[in-house]
This record gives sequence, structure tokens and C-alpha cells, in this order.
Amino acid sequence: MKRAPIFGLMAEFDSPTDLALATRKAYAEGYRRMDAYSPFPIEEVSEAIGHHRSRVPLVVLVGGLLGGLGGYLMQYWISVVNYPINVGGRPLHSWPSFIVVTFEMTILGAAVFAVFGMLALNRLPMPYHPVFNVERFAFASKDRFFLCIYADDRRYDRVQTEKFLQGLNPKQVSEVPH
Repeated sequence: MKRAPIFGLMAEFDSPTDLALATRKAYAEGYRRMDAYSPFPIEEVSEAIGHHRSRVPLVVLVGGLLGGLGGYLMQYWISVVNYPINVGGRPLHSWPSFIVVTFEMTILGAAVFAVFGMLALNRLPMPYHPVFNVERFAFASKDRFFLCIYADDRRYDRVQTEKFLQGLNPKQVSEVPH
């Protein structure tokens, strides 16, 4: 019988302190492709994994700029090119009258890009993830803390990584099948 490809190795810990310490040690050891799972956010763990910068602000800025530019150009095209109406002798391209809609379109563009950008950057929706194959992972939402080192990490070696994780004194180390 052929063995299923491995996604990584997962270590289970009892406390957030143990998880934070294990994550720092794994990063110091050279592992970069790893993830931690806990029932609540732990700032030290996300910093230790290397999640320092987010690209969401840039996505929101681009969405706001595109929304504002699109709103302004839409009004310009309607007022000057497609349907020009001379009202009281004002110029066709009267930019002060375009400000309100441009502002609203900027906010709409930024909000839409923020939602969809966040979903895309988090790779959501994700109805299946290989860590769900580990039986004890059901406790991740209750009272357990997990560190998973991915098999595609350049430092990953099945035997050495398992020895390293065992050296962190976890409750258990499990293989995560694909």
C-alpha cells in the first residue's frame, strides 16, 4: 500500500507560553514554513512565525484610488462627453460638483478591495485543510495549542524535524497527511 504524501509535522502543547517558546525556537532553528493554531490570538506567536507585515493596507489604498478615479472619470464622461447639459452657464467640467460622488466612490472602492483582498490574502474560503486530518486537532478550538512545520520548508527533514519537535517537550507529535 502506497503511503499518502505528508503535509508536515504537528506538535501539540498545553499552554500558550509553551507554544510561543516552541515557535521562537523553530524560527531560530531555521524553519520558515510553519503555522501555529490556538483557541485565541497570541501576539508573540505571530511575531515569532514571521507575520510582521500585511499587504492589506496597500490593497485598500489601490482600491480607494481606483474607486475615486473611477467615480471622477464616470462623472466627467457623463457631464462633458456623453450628455452635456448647460445649466445656468456653468462650465461642463465643474470639478467642485464632482467631489461628493468621488469621495463616496473612494470609500466604496477601498471597502470592497479590503474585504476581497483580506479574503484572497488569507486564502479564504478554505473548506479543507490537511491539519483537519489530525485527530487531536479538534482540541485546537478548546484548550490546546499546535505548531505545524510544513514539509515544503527547505529545512524540513522528516527524521530531524521530528527529533527537533520532540526536543520541545510537546504533549504529542503527529504526522499531517495531505
